[in-house]
Amino acid sequence: MNCRRHGSKPTIALWMLIAVVDLAILVSAIGPATMVVVLAGLVALIGAVVAARAFLLRSADAGEAVARRRA
Repeated sequence: MNCRRHGSKPTIALWMLIAVVDLAILVSAIGPATMVVVLAGLVALIGAVVAARAFLLRSADAGEAVARRRA
């Protein structure tokens, strides 16, 4: 018998193709304009998360720098 590994590249390519087809079906079902609005909302949400993380990391580093100078 010929054993084949799981998770090979053709399997991943097949699942990516299925995902693209699912996305095409979703767009045709809800309409292209609605899909653009949803994608714009997701981009804005991801941008807000990245900006918040950068702001929080910057403010944490600034507090440590002040504490080091005073010590």
